Amino acid sequence: MLEIGKALVSLDVLEEHFLCDLFKCKGACCVEGDSGAPLTAEEAAKLEEILPLVEPYMTAEGKAVVGHQGTSVVDSDGDTVTPLVNNRECAFTFRDEHGIVKCAVEKAFLDGKTDFRKPVSCHLFPIRITEYKRFDAVNYQELKICKPGRDCGRGQKLPLYQFLKEPLIRKYGENWYKQLAYAAEAEPWKK
Repeated sequence: MLEIGKALVSLDVLEEHFLCDLFKCKGACCVEGDSGAPLTAEEAAKLEEILPLVEPYMTAEGKAVVGHQGTSVVDSDGDTVTPLVNNRECAFTFRDEHGIVKCAVEKAFLDGKTDFRKPVSCHLFPIRITEYKRFDAVNYQELKICKPGRDCGRGQKLPLYQFLKEPLIRKYGENWYKQLAYAAEAEPWKK
């Protein structure tokens, strides 16, 4: 583990390579899992606020689920998360012309409809952050569905922390990221 500010970062974040290969995984991270995307209280409120801007991008099934359950729910662990369609797919998704599952919230952002990109937990995936009272645990979650991303990242020689530079800065700030990058370039982590 590496300590930067209040975060304890798993060395996997520095050592692993990653680059999403959506043509192979088809956006499985928005479909697979035992719960919706984790949300902060602020993000849950923001999703409620921007729903009218995001709904045009959502599927009919997603709209129906949100209409019935709301823009956030509490899962079996007591965490606030996005609701799911048929206990699988995030309600805030759509499929593009290639059949790739994508985020309706991010699509609204990219089209200039909102200033909210998407929940930070989604932006950071496959990094997962567990917040404790005194520190955050920053871990790489290696999932079978992300094998194409690992293969692509290795092929491009793109470290996970570099692939997720923007969301890491969004979460912890530019100075924090600079410290992470400095540590990644130092021995013994440099490969």
